[in-house]
Amino acid sequence: MTMITARSLSRAAHPLKSHLLRQNRRLYSSQGPFPSSLLKISPEVSSALAANRPVVALESTIYTHGALGELNLEDVVREYGAVPAVCGVLAGVPTVGLSPQDVATMVQNSPRKASRRDFAYIVGQKLAGNPIHGGTTISGTMVLARAAGIRVFGTGGLGGVHQGGENSMDVSADLTELGRTRVAVVSAGCKGFLDIPRTLEFLETQGVPVTTFADSRDQKQVEFPAFWARESGTKSPFTVYDEQEAAAMILAQERLGIETGLLFANPLPKEFEIPRSEMEEVIRTAVREANEQGFTGSANTPFILTRIKQLTQGRSVPANAALVKSNVARAAKIAGELAKMLDGNPVTPRTVKAAVDKASTVGPGASAQKSEPVDILVAGSVALDLNCDYAGSGRPGKEGEVTPELRTSNPAAIGQSVGGVGHNIALAAHKVSEEGKVRLCSMVGDDIAGSTILSALEQSGLDTHYIRKLGHEYPSSRTAQYVAVNDMHKNLVMAMADMAIFSTHSFPKYWNSAVDASKPKWLVVDANWSETDLQTWIQAGHKHHAKIVFEPVSAAKAAKLFPAIKKHSRPELALYPNPSVHLTTPNQYELASMYEAAKHHGYLDSHYWFEIIDAFGIMRGARERFVDIAGATLTDAGIPVQSVNLLPYIPTIIAKLGDKGVLLTTLLARDDPRVKDPEEARYIVSRCLNDHPTVGGIYMRMFPAAEKVPEKDIVSVNGIGDTFLGVLIAGLAREGKVEELVDIAQRAAVFTLKSPKGVSDEVAGLRTELRRVVERSDPAGAYP
Repeated sequence: MTMITARSLSRAAHPLKSHLLRQNRRLYSSQGPFPSSLLKISPEVSSALAANRPVVALESTIYTHGALGELNLEDVVREYGAVPAVCGVLAGVPTVGLSPQDVATMVQNSPRKASRRDFAYIVGQKLAGNPIHGGTTISGTMVLARAAGIRVFGTGGLGGVHQGGENSMDVSADLTELGRTRVAVVSAGCKGFLDIPRTLEFLETQGVPVTTFADSRDQKQVEFPAFWARESGTKSPFTVYDEQEAAAMILAQERLGIETGLLFANPLPKEFEIPRSEMEEVIRTAVREANEQGFTGSANTPFILTRIKQLTQGRSVPANAALVKSNVARAAKIAGELAKMLDGNPVTPRTVKAAVDKASTVGPGASAQKSEPVDILVAGSVALDLNCDYAGSGRPGKEGEVTPELRTSNPAAIGQSVGGVGHNIALAAHKVSEEGKVRLCSMVGDDIAGSTILSALEQSGLDTHYIRKLGHEYPSSRTAQYVAVNDMHKNLVMAMADMAIFSTHSFPKYWNSAVDASKPKWLVVDANWSETDLQTWIQAGHKHHAKIVFEPVSAAKAAKLFPAIKKHSRPELALYPNPSVHLTTPNQYELASMYEAAKHHGYLDSHYWFEIIDAFGIMRGARERFVDIAGATLTDAGIPVQSVNLLPYIPTIIAKLGDKGVLLTTLLARDDPRVKDPEEARYIVSRCLNDHPTVGGIYMRMFPAAEKVPEKDIVSVNGIGDTFLGVLIAGLAREGKVEELVDIAQRAAVFTLKSPKGVSDEVAGLRTELRRVVERSDPAGAYP
């Protein structure tokens, strides 16, 4: 018999594709009643669920009844690192993630109490043109939480079997909801005036696991709590010591496919407890008076709670607030532990049932990640590109205009192609590489643009196993698109880029597993990712000993490589001789942006950075060397100085300078033969003059443009830098020398400059020549 443990569950929980909010489909199983057209989930909650951040459901009845006073449960949830999701029906719309303004609106408009039975009426009123509000009870909140994909719900006290319930049949809907809706409810037991033994019997009949937190007590002696009292006189069916054990139970329930909910009883803090002996007398009095005065059904609980408040002289009020706060805090901790066990991937109960170990959401036709080593893994954007070339207005007096007019429609020739920086780099490398040596990891949305891209990738021969397709349940899951508006000479006038899918969604475990399965020699990461994901990719590549290339994408995004350093922390980027990033290919503006970010955030104040700069041995007269190599214009623009200052973090920098060519600046190791080679002396800016164990000097070389392309032959400037880098990396992956690969990479870029595509088809014709360049390279001069 195999034992299910928290550790084994953590390893097993790798999900398949989530269909959380697909139109007119049920969510987890037959228990998820709401189609996406009738259920609203706030962007914050939806994003948190997509990224597998811990989320805690909260009921709205507790707000609409004014039971919290000044206590803000959402702040409690956030304090423990989780996202709060207040559930309710706002103007007839079942909503998960009500804002404080939404709740205030509900409170001011006398909302109905909403459990499972009430949804049809409240939503039906909306459909009939009479929108009303509904504050969800525990039962109603469980229904909405389950529909949204939230596993943990923190509340005050559960309903139960009322005193004399065996005759009156007065049983709370909370109990039957627990019997059919798989959500973990954290409460202080059930309300103390209920029939606790019969409540537990009812839950047992419903198949609901009832578990109490031991709170340092002997598990054999733990009693189920009685709301205001920590003990009820009735032994708890199950006991757990901590939140990790509770999370393991929740995950086990999912993995086993059992549809009932789970109840976790959390005794209120000792300092707020009202002793059981005292509460029993108070409760007897309140219950007797309710029966005598005819308060039954829905009126019973409010009357009893009011009398208990009076009979305890108000002591029940702070106890109420304390236990709710304690329960919600405990729920947030459980949600956090559960998120860890789910291995960093978003999982819904529906997808768990279909999941297999080591599986993930990938492109069409793929069911699991390919575990095959590759030469190059490109982690970056793929997008649908639209190029709009101004065709001239044709109006009298406007014949000489080469730029489209603003605030009006302009005639243009519009072409569509698959682009995106990551895609273009991967495709260029693929065209000049051996089969199966290049892989792209990216994301698309479940839309027309995404389908177009996936089809194009398959036709081009690029591996689609690592293209993650996000469904409509993910906010900002639109496939990336790029629109370029060019003048009559094909020069860019303005571009609009929608790359939100890359900055919004984060799947760190997926990125790590992609690197682990691919084991690339070179990992290329573009700056379309968020700062956090950028560092995740870099660290994953570093862990697997890949050489890492940073593609800056734009001046604004280039700065992401050097984020602000957290207080009392060292920079996340490691320095030479074991740098986090080995090579980058910025243009002039991207290089300046990287330099300014590094300078502004203190990377150039590091003692370790200075040790390497000092070892370069740059003396007076360096400007003359820069001018000799790069020319006065580039030197005055600061390009050589900026490159040298960044070398400790990125030991090879290739600045792309358009028709001026390419400037290569690289840090030479102490044993690099170029340091002492007379033939290379003209490119040596400086040599190490101290006893630094690894630094040999600085190599700087200017490569003129491969070809001066007439304006009439330029079709599109999009993709030329990506093509350059793709071909360069393809050569480096085969141990070619950087300085011998620059020329062929530039010629590949020229092909793309003359092509309407992001990567020209003619690039493939350079495969044989690239092989020859690599074969004649001296292995000793290859990238270390």
